[in-house]
Amino acid sequence: MSTASMPTVQTNARQADGVTRVDAAELIALRQQLPRRLSTAAMTVSARRTGAHAGAIRGRGMDYRESRAYQPGDDVRRLDWRLTARSGRLHTKVFQEDRERSLIILMDTHTGMHFGTRRRFKSVQAARAGAIATWLGVATGMRVGVAAFGTQRALIRPRDGVHGALAAIHALCQWQHAPGDPDAGRADTMSSGLRRLAGPVHGGSEVLVISDGGSVDPSTRAELVHLRRHARIGVLVVADALESHLPPAGHYPLAWGNELHRVDLSTQAARRHFRDTLGCGRTTLMQLSSSLALPCVGIGTVETPIRTVAGLLGIRMPGSRT
Repeated sequence: MSTASMPTVQTNARQADGVTRVDAAELIALRQQLPRRLSTAAMTVSARRTGAHAGAIRGRGMDYRESRAYQPGDDVRRLDWRLTARSGRLHTKVFQEDRERSLIILMDTHTGMHFGTRRRFKSVQAARAGAIATWLGVATGMRVGVAAFGTQRALIRPRDGVHGALAAIHALCQWQHAPGDPDAGRADTMSSGLRRLAGPVHGGSEVLVISDGGSVDPSTRAELVHLRRHARIGVLVVADALESHLPPAGHYPLAWGNELHRVDLSTQAARRHFRDTLGCGRTTLMQLSSSLALPCVGIGTVETPIRTVAGLLGIRMPGSRT
């Protein structure tokens, strides 16, 4: 590849172009690329309950346990109207075996995600993958929510149907458009994002982590171990081509913000060092997921990752082997 043909990385685009920024219309349109007929693979509860065995998660439990204050995203069909009338505040009923399936997409919003040399930024591909997961979840009867860590910190609790999907997509766009934190030290780590999910998840939850791995910190392992007691976790690692493959030998321009650098990759050793340095987060997250036996798949920034995301969610696509 010649120097002239090497894509230059930009980080200061202002308009949604599908390359450096994405808009809601593009994420909504991804729904049309999903097949009409989908099926879910049998999924077992990872949380252990006294006197119970792991079983397939289907439907809602019926044993009333307690009522608590209503929280945004709670199913309005479970409102406790008697307690609401007595207290003057909305309350919802909680059941002992609440196994309704829900999906929370945990999105990495660190500034390092705003990087790309092939087709689009990692942040744009991550938002597209999150939107695909959202539509797949809705199509298979899941309640869908999203959460962010990094330069953005937010949680949209799981909601039913298209309204839940649109709320998730709006958040994905908002986070992807938001400017990065100029003080990188204030951006929180992956363990912080995982810790914030401790409340919303339950035995019927799935969590899909989407990241380039650059935000993994020493506490991430412990948080993943804790969270998988209550939810099924899948990990999607988004990587640029330069983070996973050796570039051709040569001298390349690399723009970051308002600074332009020239990188000398004329030797094999320099090319390997360049790839390994850029891709260290990717390698760390994939190795960590493997050591914990968590489903983990890497994707680039070029393809439409429908089958990849479906596989992580245990959803069978037409033509897939059972």
